[in-house]
Amino acid sequence: MKLKTVYVCSNCGADSPKWIGKCPNCGEWNTYVEENISVKSGKAASRQDNRNVSPVKISDIKSSDEVRISLPSGELNRVLGGGLVPGSIVLIGGEPGIGKSTLVLQNVLRIRSRKVLYVSGEESVQQLKMRADRIGGYGDGCECYIVCETSLESIFESINNSSPDLIIIDSIQTIATENLESAAGSVAQVRECASALLKFAKTTNTPVILIGHINKEGSLAGPKVLEHIVDAVLQFEGDRHYLYRILRAIKNRFGSTSEIGIYEMKQNGLREVKNPSEMLMSQNLENMSGVSIGVTLEGIRPFLIEVQALVSTAAYGTAQRSVTGFDSKRMNMLLAVLEKRMGFKLAQKDVFLNIAGGIKVCDPALDLAVISAILSSNIDSPILRETCMSGEVGLSGEIRQITRVDQRIAEAEKLGFKNILIPKNNDKGINLDKFNIKVVQVGKVEEAFRYLFG
Repeated sequence: MKLKTVYVCSNCGADSPKWIGKCPNCGEWNTYVEENISVKSGKAASRQDNRNVSPVKISDIKSSDEVRISLPSGELNRVLGGGLVPGSIVLIGGEPGIGKSTLVLQNVLRIRSRKVLYVSGEESVQQLKMRADRIGGYGDGCECYIVCETSLESIFESINNSSPDLIIIDSIQTIATENLESAAGSVAQVRECASALLKFAKTTNTPVILIGHINKEGSLAGPKVLEHIVDAVLQFEGDRHYLYRILRAIKNRFGSTSEIGIYEMKQNGLREVKNPSEMLMSQNLENMSGVSIGVTLEGIRPFLIEVQALVSTAAYGTAQRSVTGFDSKRMNMLLAVLEKRMGFKLAQKDVFLNIAGGIKVCDPALDLAVISAILSSNIDSPILRETCMSGEVGLSGEIRQITRVDQRIAEAEKLGFKNILIPKNNDKGINLDKFNIKVVQVGKVEEAFRYLFG
């Protein structure tokens, strides 16, 4: 082996023989770091490149039904697309303390009839034992083995000695191979270790779950090629000031990326939230102004969410606009629609908007609930709690059609709502007679306000 010094972009993984200020590949500044890598001699490289690889005609490849490994968490199975595929490599990322290790550990402790190897590069066996005792759920049938190691070669030695059915690496940024001189967590180390684990997973048909760190921008730490190497990337999101966590699929080669899983952080681990609508709506039955219920969609999962708004006279010269859980630019656009199309003067008033539950909503169908809550607070007139709504608001004040209307109506009916507002002519191909809920179709913002406030 020969040692070679290169400069690698910590953002995208592009390399250069010398240091440069701006990466020509991703355009980021001051991201090139010096690393020592090992290169094979010319003869060794030529022998590796001259391997006999015969192409196979696609019609001659036999298709087989994939047999997935069902995990104890139904929410995790949902996000993965039905379970863990043998030979796949899954990356789970999230902020420090969000619950990544807790989510994985409480699942592997409840797996029966499968041997699991948990490789920890950050915690000792005593720390993992304390967490396992707090989570509970494991008994005599638990086949989870713990090894605290950061050397890739030692990890593969432990794998060969134990022959596990599932491997957990916590975390990929702490693993390093002896073939590289750079420190653990560097671009070259993360790329090399992930590639070696991918090769092992594909050749032995053993699934591997990687736990990864994120940087201050919120993206996964390490080179972008790490996300290309793995089969699935799951992002664990949530505000640490709230109890709820959302598991979202960013990439999934074996399923849809439109599914989410919702958990609640408890003292004894993460609890699955089967009905997220109940947690996102307050149980206060008293009618209060500035509160509306919107039917939103995360992926293909509908749920009802409470929108809270407060409009007050600006105490200072410049009006404030404060938004939590919703796009601030979109709220400003909706305020402009209210002022231009409806004649409500809100330029000299403070507007505060909050999405209950501490989650972020990007569904444009929540527009109607947002402007209804703002207007309700402005005129100090409450909206009936038995009424919910869903619709996108356009710049001309029209209510545009939305997707999956039947699922939204069914979710509202299941939670006992009596009325739901949807866009006009959005019921094509849907039999509204099968629902025991009054469906009100509105085409303009004026029609919705006339129904809500009389």
